[in-house]
Amino acid sequence: MLKVKLFAFIVLGVISTSCKEDENTLKNLFSIENSTIKPILKLEESIDLVLQNKENKTIDSVVYYINEVKIGSVKGNEKLPFALNNQKLGNQTIKALVYFEGQNIDISSGFSIYASAEPKILNYKIVNTYPHDINAYTQGFEFYNGVLLEGTGQYKESTLRKTDYKTGKVTEQIKLEDKYFGEGITVLKDKIYQLTWKEKTGFIYDAKTFKLEKTFSFETEGWGITNDGEKLYMSDGSEKIYILNPETFKVEDYINVYTNGAKIEAVNEMEWINGKIWANIYQKDAIAVINPKTGAVENVINCHDLRSKVTQHQELDAFNGIAYNPATKTYFVTGKNWDKTFEISITE
Repeated sequence: MLKVKLFAFIVLGVISTSCKEDENTLKNLFSIENSTIKPILKLEESIDLVLQNKENKTIDSVVYYINEVKIGSVKGNEKLPFALNNQKLGNQTIKALVYFEGQNIDISSGFSIYASAEPKILNYKIVNTYPHDINAYTQGFEFYNGVLLEGTGQYKESTLRKTDYKTGKVTEQIKLEDKYFGEGITVLKDKIYQLTWKEKTGFIYDAKTFKLEKTFSFETEGWGITNDGEKLYMSDGSEKIYILNPETFKVEDYINVYTNGAKIEAVNEMEWINGKIWANIYQKDAIAVINPKTGAVENVINCHDLRSKVTQHQELDAFNGIAYNPATKTYFVTGKNWDKTFEISITE
């Protein structure tokens, strides 16, 4: 019996190895022609999809996919033109499913799409300077009915608070359980949404009564959150911003954040301002203004000088916190454990 089992194991191993070799042999028959597919492309460009048929096999048809979404098919090895204008920024995988001589095999290739234009640099001007709680590890920052809301982080210290921005005084506060590390906040339809970092748990409060109503779950780390009046936009520390249904908290779509020359990771605190996402980038003293439809960074505000204007101390941390005040049409910014909030205006 032992000999039979050993024989079966050897035979199955040989068959498995043979199958892999056959598949690799078939894959080597074709490749995706890359003459129009540069490693980095822009949204306004297009590509021509066609195969290199290395051994002149008779091809019946080819079905093409980008990121597992079918984009078209051709008879034989005809060329398939494809415009990139509706694709997401970021890494793309092309798959070609090739039917030939009674067989089929899929082959793949890749490229990246970057933003079309270089971000425009905007300038800021300090309008006012206000006190800010030096012990507040700022994670979320947003105005609601003239009151500055702030979410703070760190285990055993995380809060949601109402603040008089002119004095820096906390007028009302909710402390999170010690097991939660508070993250970004946003207000949508009189509800405050607050994320946590690694706990995959969010909280919903009544913005008027400041009472916790319920919790919700999500699948990634929680970093920043904002909304467009209908949907939630959430970051997880990568280049992705997820678009969530505020009722089910299911991811409905996402964008990747890119400039014309780089992927932008560590997207942190976010604010929706005049149809754009204004975002802090963790450990960068700058604000990225992001197109929410494409993920392209359209503007950058360099705020490096602000750090030197706050009290320097051991716990001083990253620039983080953007709140737009519609009453004054100015922007309020601060940082983690900063003792000042700056009201700024933006100029070109």
